[in-house]
Amino acid sequence: MDLREEKVQRILSKYKFHDVAVEELQKIHRIHPGMIPSSGTYTFSDGTQKDLLKLIGNIPVKYEGRSYNIPIQLWLLDSFPFTPPICLLRPTPEMVIREGKHVDSKGRIHLPGLHSWDFPKSSVVGLLNEMIRKFEEDPPLSSKKDNKDPHELLAFVSNIQINDGGKRHHDQQINKVSVIGGGDLGMASVMSILAKCTVAKLVFIDIAESSTKGGSTDLEIFNLPTVEVSRDMSASAGSRVIVVTANAWSSEQSYVSLVQTNVDLYRGIIPNLARLSPHAVMLIASQPVDIMTHVAWRQSGLPPTRVIGPGCNLDSERLSHILDINLNTHKQAWVIGELSDNKVAVMSNTGLSSSTQTEIAPGSSSTKPLLDRAFDMMKNRGQRSWSVGLSIADITNSILTDKMKTHSVSTLAQGWGGIGAEVFLSLPCILGSNGSTRLAGVSLGQEEDSKLRDTVTSLSNLISQLRI
Repeated sequence: MDLREEKVQRILSKYKFHDVAVEELQKIHRIHPGMIPSSGTYTFSDGTQKDLLKLIGNIPVKYEGRSYNIPIQLWLLDSFPFTPPICLLRPTPEMVIREGKHVDSKGRIHLPGLHSWDFPKSSVVGLLNEMIRKFEEDPPLSSKKDNKDPHELLAFVSNIQINDGGKRHHDQQINKVSVIGGGDLGMASVMSILAKCTVAKLVFIDIAESSTKGGSTDLEIFNLPTVEVSRDMSASAGSRVIVVTANAWSSEQSYVSLVQTNVDLYRGIIPNLARLSPHAVMLIASQPVDIMTHVAWRQSGLPPTRVIGPGCNLDSERLSHILDINLNTHKQAWVIGELSDNKVAVMSNTGLSSSTQTEIAPGSSSTKPLLDRAFDMMKNRGQRSWSVGLSIADITNSILTDKMKTHSVSTLAQGWGGIGAEVFLSLPCILGSNGSTRLAGVSLGQEEDSKLRDTVTSLSNLISQLRI
């Protein structure tokens, strides 16, 4: 590895752990000689820039008996190797990024090894090996055209949309919805979906291990049209939307132990649901919703675009209604973050009836008093089962009808607005048949940004204590 280039030497001389960084770079060269160092200017999410070293090259990936070279680049921060590199794909003009569990829509690579980085146990060599393994399971790139040339990169997955995580399957599916878990919220979800949505079949599965049991007997007695009551998980097969309301609250004293009982319950049902309906959108309503949506994504193996939670959708619809009816402000608004004192309100830059693409308006001194007043008017409304059920039905309807409506739902927030941690929280997302697509992040006011960062820290701390 040639580190003698003047620009490379100049930047490397500013690295805090220069000698250790050089030693690590030499190790990388011995194992992966094709990873070439060069200099460049990296732009961070807050707009600041810094001259850094980067490694550019290809990693070999085998898929279905054929070999492919995946082009990547690794930006090395000036505290390298004690901090992990920023890993990105380098698609050519003929390639399309496949957003999935380990790659976001901008091509940034997210791996467990990056989140648990601990030098010297962690290394770039180990990270590249992990990257190869993950990409062999789920290739991150495909060809833009259906070219049968064996040298055309990943032609076997051509024509895949970036936010689909796969081909469109909904054209062959009936409007089937499954609700997993009884109790008040399960029943409220069933009745609300029947009232709001056009479904060919609604399957209601009461989980024996759940503390939120009940309702299945009444549904059997009154024999509602299109509703199938079952205790067999296989009845959910082929669903387009799966709503999970099951909870397994125990008598544990600590909050972490309490949440862990739900995690343990999910371990027995989520992988099966994903296997039976691999193209479904999972809508997670168990508590705490942001954590359990995160857990369901990890356990299901589905793309993050197809595992969401109702999150702040109810508060967002209430907020927009108050702005429209009570305050005569005809713009959509959303509540983002988590359902706590740290939740934040943002507003659209377009009117409710506008046909232009919806975007979040940057925080401003003119909109804050209005949003604060609307927030104050929302106080004491609560989150009752029937109101949450209506919110779940509204989200379900947007998915079944490919409505492309913007909802504030719990989704993978990593990479949005400079969030680096792997957390799920509510963000404005466009919902359709293939799941969710986040709206672009914007700069928030100082108070709102601080609240969102506190939420990220709180959720990260809790998820790190759970055995998923």
